[in-house]
Order: sequence, then structure tokens, then C-alpha cells
Amino acid sequence: MIRTRVLVGTLLALGAAGVLVGDTYLFPFFPFLFALLMLAGFLSSRELVHLLPIAHRPSRPLVTVGVLLLLAANWYPKSHHAVPITVPWPLFVAVFVGVLLAAFLLEMRRYTGEPGTAVPRLALTVFAVAYLGLLPCFFVMIRFLPEPPVTTAVMLALVIFVPKCNDIGAFFTGTFLGRHKMTPVLSPKKTWEGIAGGTLTGAVVAVGLSFAAPVFRGGPLEAIAFGLVVGTAGVLGDLAESLVKRDCQVKDAAKSIPGFGGVLDVVDSVLFAAPVAYLWFGVH
Repeated sequence: MIRTRVLVGTLLALGAAGVLVGDTYLFPFFPFLFALLMLAGFLSSRELVHLLPIAHRPSRPLVTVGVLLLLAANWYPKSHHAVPITVPWPLFVAVFVGVLLAAFLLEMRRYTGEPGTAVPRLALTVFAVAYLGLLPCFFVMIRFLPEPPVTTAVMLALVIFVPKCNDIGAFFTGTFLGRHKMTPVLSPKKTWEGIAGGTLTGAVVAVGLSFAAPVFRGGPLEAIAFGLVVGTAGVLGDLAESLVKRDCQVKDAAKSIPGFGGVLDVVDSVLFAAPVAYLWFGVH
């Protein structure tokens, strides 16, 4: 199991690095990032809908289309500017409202008079689209910050590798030193010792990557702070997905990625890390 995770994890890391490096030469369109996010959005939205109870399961096509439209909306104004800096918030709102209205119309059509079905489906539609459509937008917006493409590539590398290396550090530290359970119900294998080891690992990775481009004006101290904060956000993202899976009584979101589960199991920590990182880099 560990060997499979290491092998597949290495391939995923190389793929992510390849996307970032390749898109650096294709500024300002970033087609590899677009293709990657559209694929991840399609697969993860289908996984999430499949997790939910059948009685309350929202429309899979509606959730999938809503997620993909929100992700694609990040590129709309970018194709019309040599130096893209505009965040398309009005378009995000328009897509989100459109999904909500479509969900209402769909529930009106399918309503049979059975109580307790329409409102949960409406709520879960909004949740799924916000979780997998809005949160990843912050990841894209980091790439479109008004910085050189090499710099934004390193920023995205930090958003990916800090929480993921945090996971690796937490796993090994928790395996050998873990004694005190952090969340016995949500994630029984997580320990406070593992969390401490993971956050330190994330901080070290942040410092190492910071030498690739001038992303931190405060130098190594800011890099350490970033690693601790974004690494912690990644842990919360992992716990958030664990909450969904526990409540739906499943272990993994899917079995599409050997050693990891599903796409949702891979991106969960990055979904929470991206907004925090965007706020961090955006205030500079």
C-alpha cells in the first residue's frame, strides 16, 4: 500500500510540476491548467454526487455543468487582456445564480409531494457547486495574479506541495511517534504528533520552494509562516472531506487513483489551502 502511494504520488507530483512548467511558456492562457482543472472538476463532481444518499442526491449533470462553468469562467476575461488582472466575480455570481435557479426549476418538475426531499437536494446542489466550483477558482486566480509567470508557477507549487508534503510528514510522524488522537471520530489515524510533524514539513517545503522565485518579501520567516498557515488549512480541508465521507458512510470518494482513492481524496487539502494562499499573496 505504501509503495503504491509513493509511486502514484510521485507520478502525480511530476504531472503537476509538468503542468506548471509547461504553462509558464504559454502565458497568459495556461491551457494545461485549464485542461487539468476541467478534468478534475468533472471527475470530482461526479464522485461527490455519487457519495450522497440517493434520496437526497442532486442532479449529477447540473452539478457537473455548474462546476465546469465556474472553473471555465476564470478564463473568460483573460483571453482579452495582454496582462490579465481582472477577477470575474460578476461572472461567478451569474453562474452560481443560474445553477440555483436551474435547481429550483428541476425540483419543481420532479416534485411528487413526498416531504423532505426537494430542500435537501437544493441545499446539496449549492454545496457541491460551491465546494468544487468556487474554491478551486482561488487556485486559478493565483495563476492570474499580476506577477511574472514563473513567480505564479512557484506560488501554485506552494499551494500544491505544502499541504501535500504536510500530509506526508504527518503520516510518517504519526506512524512512528503518534500517541494522542486528534479527531477520533472524523479521522481516527490522525494524531497531534503527526499534525506537528506535518506542519513542520510543510514549513520546510515552503522555505525550499521560496528560493525558486521571489514570492515572499519577508524572506524565510514569511515562508515558514506561510507553510504553517497553509499547511494547517490543508489539514482542515482533509478533515472537511473526511466529514463528508463519514457522514455518507464511505471510506474513499472513489477507487480511480490507486493508493489514494478518488480525485476528491487527492484535491481535498488543496481546496482549503487555495483561498488562504490567494489572500496571502493577494495582499502583497
